[in-house]
Amino acid sequence: MPFQVSTKIVDCTSIGDFFETWQVGSSDLIVTNEYVIAPHLHGKKIPCDVMYQEQFGDGEPTDDMIDAMLQAVAGKEYTRIIGIGGGSVLDIAKLFVFGDGFNCEEIFAQGATLPRKRTLVVIPTTCGTGSEVTMISIARFVQKNTKMGLAVPALFPDEAVLIPSLLTTQPYEVFAASSIDALIHSAESFVSPIRATPFSRAMARDSIERIVRGYKEIKAGGVQKLPDTEGLNNFLVASTMGGIAFGNAGVGAVHALSYPVGAIYHVPHGKANYMFFGAVFRTYKECGASMEALEAVFAGALGCDTCCVWDELFALIDFILPRQTLTELGATEANCAEMAASVVKNQQRLLVNNPVELSEEELLGIYLQCL
Repeated sequence: MPFQVSTKIVDCTSIGDFFETWQVGSSDLIVTNEYVIAPHLHGKKIPCDVMYQEQFGDGEPTDDMIDAMLQAVAGKEYTRIIGIGGGSVLDIAKLFVFGDGFNCEEIFAQGATLPRKRTLVVIPTTCGTGSEVTMISIARFVQKNTKMGLAVPALFPDEAVLIPSLLTTQPYEVFAASSIDALIHSAESFVSPIRATPFSRAMARDSIERIVRGYKEIKAGGVQKLPDTEGLNNFLVASTMGGIAFGNAGVGAVHALSYPVGAIYHVPHGKANYMFFGAVFRTYKECGASMEALEAVFAGALGCDTCCVWDELFALIDFILPRQTLTELGATEANCAEMAASVVKNQQRLLVNNPVELSEEELLGIYLQCL
């Protein structure tokens, strides 16, 4: 019954307090987005070297972007990497722990054997990634036209610093997509057949309850808007719990199916995941997987009977962020067939976490349901 939390989780009141308490200085490198950190500096100067992701490309990380970033700091003798941002930034920051001499493809190929040379501190600024407590980094490989993941212990952050005030300047749609991602992390890890444990399921259950409660409060207000700082802290904690859950138990077909869509159509990760959430879990049930324990968790959080739990859940999520279809992205049946083949070829790391085995034909069927 293996269960691991390798990252120390601490809280802090502001980015200025973090700079002071963690004695950030010349031996540190911050990896972040300028639009993320700038509103929270309040006149304070960043006391170390800083690298802004957007100076190297737009969107989620690609192997080309990561190679350019690694090359830009080659020869610098940093002892600590500090990632401040959403999942993309944190996943990039993790790859700096190996030091110089490797490109992205080499790190993904050799990461299990490469020595770790730097300390890693991460500060999430969205409430969905869970990357702050996992040993996983995701990147889009341009030539392969899909996302791939590296999961090795060296990528565990040494510390995750939770600063709820940093979430207050994120756009509502970023909040919605990232928190949906956290909800799916928890749901997928809960039904993982091999790696889930009572401890990972407890984290997933608490995460689900917090997110659903937060969504119900937003819907009761009748307006799609960010929660206040206390509410955002609830989502931030839920996201970190979901990260611990899926970091131990894994995620499955929802994430596997979303990766080609994110890579080809440049859909934000949480939004892409939500496209397949319902269809995947319906297919699980049709293929004989028991969803009773998960349905009971959702029913308790929603305050409804288990017989209508999925309808209630998706009605709630659709208020937070309406689900897109593949047709809206311009996808065709032929595209779906190509993506299903890509999933089988490139995402076995995730597919093994499905509660039932899904064939390429069944994966294609899920894509077609989502057209």
